[in-house]
Amino acid sequence: MSNKWTRSIFRIAGLAFLTAIIVVLQVVTTYFPTKPFAVTLALVPIIIGAAIYGPSAGAYLGGVFSIVVIAMCIFGVDIGGAMVWNANPILCVLMCMLKGVMAGWVAGLLFSALKGTNAILATVVAAIASPIVNTGIFVMGMLLFFRPLLAEWAGGSDILTYVIVGMTGVNFLIELLVNVVLSPIIVQIITAIRKQLPSNVQE
Repeated sequence: MSNKWTRSIFRIAGLAFLTAIIVVLQVVTTYFPTKPFAVTLALVPIIIGAAIYGPSAGAYLGGVFSIVVIAMCIFGVDIGGAMVWNANPILCVLMCMLKGVMAGWVAGLLFSALKGTNAILATVVAAIASPIVNTGIFVMGMLLFFRPLLAEWAGGSDILTYVIVGMTGVNFLIELLVNVVLSPIIVQIITAIRKQLPSNVQE
């Protein structure tokens, strides 16, 4: 079997497995009692995929995550997301896709840049950056395009304070904590998989 086919088969199989995990995680966590928006635990497999297969794979996996988020908004499972969807479907889709894709892509870029120095450092930095990018783009998108909706939710309080502390604060801290706590495990997973894969499969 040629190196090209080997690379393609391993890459497709690995990304398919991670895709399934992301879909399941995001659907399940959407039902967690964290309102108005669901906690995102799907960033962990996104980071793993970005580290193993590179930034482009991270962007793809982030896109998968975004598509699931959008579906939850459309079907009303994510209550806050459904309200954003009803306010402006096009901007909702653009914001969701951008934040997921960029979270995966940036994680892959940072890991690739730092892995030669220290694998643990590279993983921790990627694990911290991913939720920051995901939440940061979401917050900016909400402030820029959905300010009237935010004002309604804030109920007269300062909008910026509400967004940072009330709307996304707890979710972001949970996501960041999960990623940081799981970083040693992520390092072991990435190291084990990279040892098993042919070198020409990794980016």
